[in-house]
Order: sequence, then structure tokens, then C-alpha cells
Amino acid sequence: MSASPEPPAPRTPQTSPAPQAPEGHSRRWLILGVICLAQLTVLLDNTVLNVAIPSLTRLLHAGTADIQWMINAYSLVQSGLLLTAGSAADRFGRKKMLLAGLAVFGTGSLVAGLADSTGQLIVARAGMGVGGALLITTTLAVVMQIFAPAEQPRAIGIWAAVNSLGFAVGPLIGGFVLDHFWWGAIFLINIPVAVLGLIAVAALVPESKAAPAEARGGRPDLLGALLSTVGMTALVFAVISGPQHGWTSPRVLTTAAGAVLVLALFAYWESRVPEPMLDPHFFRDRRFTGAVAGVVLITFGMGGALFLLTQHLQFVLGYGPLEAGVRTAPLALTVVALNFSGLSAKWAGKLGTPVAIALGMVLMAAGLVSIAELASAGYGGTLLGLVLIGAGCAIANPAMAHAIMSAIPPDKAGVGAGINGTLAEFGNGLGVAVLGAVLSSAVVSGRSLSAGLGEGQLVGAAAVLAGGFLAAGLLRRAERTAA
Repeated sequence: MSASPEPPAPRTPQTSPAPQAPEGHSRRWLILGVICLAQLTVLLDNTVLNVAIPSLTRLLHAGTADIQWMINAYSLVQSGLLLTAGSAADRFGRKKMLLAGLAVFGTGSLVAGLADSTGQLIVARAGMGVGGALLITTTLAVVMQIFAPAEQPRAIGIWAAVNSLGFAVGPLIGGFVLDHFWWGAIFLINIPVAVLGLIAVAALVPESKAAPAEARGGRPDLLGALLSTVGMTALVFAVISGPQHGWTSPRVLTTAAGAVLVLALFAYWESRVPEPMLDPHFFRDRRFTGAVAGVVLITFGMGGALFLLTQHLQFVLGYGPLEAGVRTAPLALTVVALNFSGLSAKWAGKLGTPVAIALGMVLMAAGLVSIAELASAGYGGTLLGLVLIGAGCAIANPAMAHAIMSAIPPDKAGVGAGINGTLAEFGNGLGVAVLGAVLSSAVVSGRSLSAGLGEGQLVGAAAVLAGGFLAAGLLRRAERTAA
């Protein structure tokens, strides 16, 4: 048997972006507004369904397993396809994939809104996940293409602020719609936005993609796409299933082992194929590995801690779902104010990326500690914590996203966005599962619900702080090496 060929040396990036002025595309801010609108619609559907669960249970006779699949079908498909969607956008055109994502997402929303059985709704949600994966990866990739490097941090800050806005207004919009219409309306409201997005993207967004496949001498990495999709879907499914079925249950262990095996095969294949979907050389860049570590730990801490916060507001402080949603809004409003005003980008520019990430994580950890230690006294301590978390998010999240994207060659912008999105989805799911387990353990051992929620918040704070210093240290070493 002949020896395996050596991995190919990295190629010089080749791109074919749309013509633009040195300062960026002439209509870049208008285009940013269009793609942020599409992004917001996808993010709303991550949270809007939660408030409709009682209605779905009653009207569709949905059981617990049905409800779980209605929620998880969307996130599983979306997280599993992010890397593949980003690679497809780079190869076939980011504008094409953005249009395809809007069309698929809109069609899935129509089917979901008109569904008359739990099976139809689950299938429709999975279809929406396909569209969501295409949208999430292409929006960030387009931002990197239409803005000059000097403006990219502020543009990414606005893009990141929309993410936080989607988290905050999802339950509010869902609650308002359900107060006035039937449950299907929470999906049908996506359709006008999708149609508007299709028109605006077709008219405004320039096409950009990597150099033609023929010029690179390679074919699409179909096996890599299959392995990454199966591996990430299985991994996220194991994480989601852990709290319910037990971390040592055969279902969770088998799925997790299968995920590790498939992802190991993916890594091996990518190191051998001439045109890999995910070039292993990226991980030799400390900027990239530092930002990757930071994204996983920040979303782990934040995803789990905010999940616990909603429980605290409802079960300890006694607020209803809509009231709890209103009282978490200061977090998103702080992020929006700092990022839309450009203050967070200005501070990050003055401090430098490593210090900005460390400062942001310290603020977020302090906010989580404030909630853990002061929330039992009333909403005041929670409000202080939310503002601190929001300020930290506004500084750290765009800086880490920009660090990942700037460490990736321009012709791999879609893959970079896919990596960023995949890590965020994985970290968030893992945080909810692990910190939820901390809460359950506290309650089972006889401690109060309030004590368990506080312990979970402190674990989240420790993860965020560790992520901040790890990412900052690696990025600082990368800067010194480059200098």
C-alpha cells in the first residue's frame, strides 16, 4: 500500500469579490440593514416558540416528546449544517446562498404556520433550520466582503447586537402575537420579512465567492460536508439529551461516542483532501485558536446562565413569562446601545483585541456574580447584573467574531462564519445542559431552588472568566509573534 500523500501547503487566497471603492461598498450600510433584518428573523425563531408551548400542547395535543422535537429540530439541523452552509456560500456565491436561505426559511415558516399536526410542525421546523444555517453563515460573510478592514469591527458589532436583540424580543413578540392571534401567526409573520429580504438582497447585495473551482483544481468536499453535518448534529443532540435521559445513559453515551468518531474522521479527511472544506492549518494560528476557545467558553457560560436567569425570574421572583422577558431586556438594550453607537468598537480599537476581550469577559462575569449574590433581594441586583453582562457582551463578542474572521483567508469567509456559528450553538447548548444539571443536583440534594440557581450562575461566571483570559492570552501571544 502506498504511503498517504502529504497534506498540501496552504494556497494563496483567491477571491472574486464584487467591485467596490477602497472604503468598502458604496451602499454597505444599507446592505448591512438588509442582512441584519434577515438575521433577526432567524434568531427570533430560536426563542419565539417557547411562549407558544401551552397553546401547542392544548390545540395539537402535543406530548412532551413532541414539544422537545419542535424546539430541537430547528436547532439541531441549523447547528449541524452551519459549516457546510458556509462552505457552499464560499464556493457557489454568498448572494445565491443568502437568497436560497431566505426562500427556504420563508417556505418553512409558511408550512409551520399552517401545520395541523405535530409531525408537520416538526418537519417544517427542520426546514426552517436549513434556511437559518444558510442565513447565519452568509450574513457575516457578506459583512466581511462589503466593509473595509477599518470599518469591519463596527459592522460586526452591529451584526452581533442584532443577535442579542433577537434573544430579547423573541419572547416579547411571541407573547404579543399569541395575545391577539392563534399560534400559527408566530411563524407566518416571518413571511413578509422573507419576501422583503429577497427583494432587497436581489437588488442591493453584490455577489462574492471564492475563485472558481476550476481555477483551484478541486471539487466540492462532499464527504467532508457529510461528516461535519452528521458529527455536529450528533454532538449537539447528545448535549441536548443529557439532562433529560442522564449523562451516562446508553442513548447519550452512544450518540456522543458516534459524534466523536465521525468528527475524528472529518478531521483526518480534511488533513488529506486537496481542497478541504475546513483547512487544518487554521488551527495553527493563535488568533484563531484563541478566539475559538473564547467563543465556546463565553457561550457556555452565557447560554447556561441566562437559561437559569429566566427560571429565577419566574420561579423565585414570581414573574410571568412575558414579564420575565421584559425584565431581561436591559441586557440586549445595553448591547444595542453600545454597538449601534460605535462605542464598543472605539473602545476595542483603543484597547486592542486581547485586552478588549478580557475586559468584556470580566464585566460579564461580574454581572453573573451580581445576579447570583444579589438577585434574591429583588430585581435591583438582577438589573445591575444584566447591564454589566450587556456591556461585556458588547465589547467581547464582536472582538472575538472579528478575530476569527480576520484569521481566515477572505475566500473562506463563509467557512469562518460557519465556525463562529457552530461554536456558539455548541457552547450555548452545552451551557444549558451542564448548568441545568448543576441546578437539578442542588434541588435533588435538598438545597433550595434559589441556591441552585445561584450556584449555576457562579459556575457560568467562572467559565466566562476562564474563556476571557484564555482567549486574551493566546491572542496576545499571536500579536507578539507577528510583531
